[in-house]
Amino acid sequence: MMPYSRRELLRRSGLGLASLSLAQVMADDASPLAPKAAHARPRARSIIHIFLNGGLSHVDSFDPKPELTRFDGKPLPTPNIVTERETGAAFASPFAFTRYGQSGLPISEMFPHLGEHADDLCVLRSMIADVPNHEPSLMLMNCGDNTLVRPSLGSWLSYGLGTANQNLPGFVAMCPGGHPVKGPDNWRSAFLPGIYEGAYVNTEHRDVDKLIENIRNPHLAKDVQRRQVDFLQNLNRRHQEERGHDPQLEARIQSYEQGYRMQMEASDAFDIDREPKHVRERYGDAAPSRQLLIARRLVERGVRFVQAWHGKWQPWDNHDAIEKNHAKLAAEVSQGIGALLTDLKQRGLFEETLVIIGGEFGRTPTVEQRGGKSNLGRDHNPYGFSMVLAGGGVKGGLAYGATDDFGFRAVEHPVHVHDLHATILHLMGFDHEELTYRYASRDFRLTDVHGNVVHDILA
Repeated sequence: MMPYSRRELLRRSGLGLASLSLAQVMADDASPLAPKAAHARPRARSIIHIFLNGGLSHVDSFDPKPELTRFDGKPLPTPNIVTERETGAAFASPFAFTRYGQSGLPISEMFPHLGEHADDLCVLRSMIADVPNHEPSLMLMNCGDNTLVRPSLGSWLSYGLGTANQNLPGFVAMCPGGHPVKGPDNWRSAFLPGIYEGAYVNTEHRDVDKLIENIRNPHLAKDVQRRQVDFLQNLNRRHQEERGHDPQLEARIQSYEQGYRMQMEASDAFDIDREPKHVRERYGDAAPSRQLLIARRLVERGVRFVQAWHGKWQPWDNHDAIEKNHAKLAAEVSQGIGALLTDLKQRGLFEETLVIIGGEFGRTPTVEQRGGKSNLGRDHNPYGFSMVLAGGGVKGGLAYGATDDFGFRAVEHPVHVHDLHATILHLMGFDHEELTYRYASRDFRLTDVHGNVVHDILA
């Protein structure tokens, strides 16, 4: 007679799992968020993605175009570009650019706090997406597919690497005020196990109990909660054994355990009032900047991927009054980005944290028109735009690639979103063609059948 396994003996004896913590049981079955080795030695261990959702204008931020000033108010000799809306004459940037650092990298006056970090910034000026619409471009930037819900970048990294802190999620998505366009689809795990999905946090709130609902039980001590969770997990495991593998049930089991564990550390990680006053003041009090301090605290504690959205809906989608609106939005985040980069350097985290700044596409160098009239805004432009990278193994003080003289289209070293994803995975230690998951009889990957690592930007 074959001896029973530890689990089977407990089940048959009637003790079940209620007398054990799930952590003990998981010793038999490794936690899906346990740290894992990448394909190669990684350059970065964590990512902070500052998502300026709605579409930051590259010609007003990181890609100055003197020719726009020369042609201001005049028709442009542009290539055949299809815009989503009617556009008219050239629209010179209302923002001045200054060259900073030894590299002389030009940065708009919108982002004054980035100047001191110019020699650490890598500006990809030749980014391209596929279509001039928010929804598909958001899906492409986050999930590598324009139309179908696929696992997001953060989910792939959690799946591939796990997290260094079992008491916090491997992937956190923060957005003040609510969800952006496409909502949770931006941080879905899709067909990956549910434990790899991004944990959403509304950073409009300051109080930890509002930031993370039900983070503390006001009525029960933690040891009592532990026994309750173990009893519930016992029932769930028995239910699972009777029905075989059920991804939704497994996700529920893992989420209960993670929810309990988060009580021990999340209340600390998200409480920025524990930071010295001078640190909080350095970041500023606007929600988009304040959440960057939380992002630093999370990666410091081992969270693998933190996404910081600027705000709900699409705040950077400025089809009119771009000077006023872009200036206001930049003021909400510029100080925080500068403080984040300074903070990462001071704490020895800069070289191992990849910071990504940008939106889902750029904006047209021509003025948008409505009924033949201009409201001094810009339309969507996926054919050439900028993303900024810093830390985590990329070269600093570099402007890579170029758009044409007016900023309509990438013409030198074009970098598709698939190439950006391949490069990010490379910096995290993965061959993007080998990080796959078997689903529906096919091996899926973030970059689908595309993508090339941009080796020229690697330090």
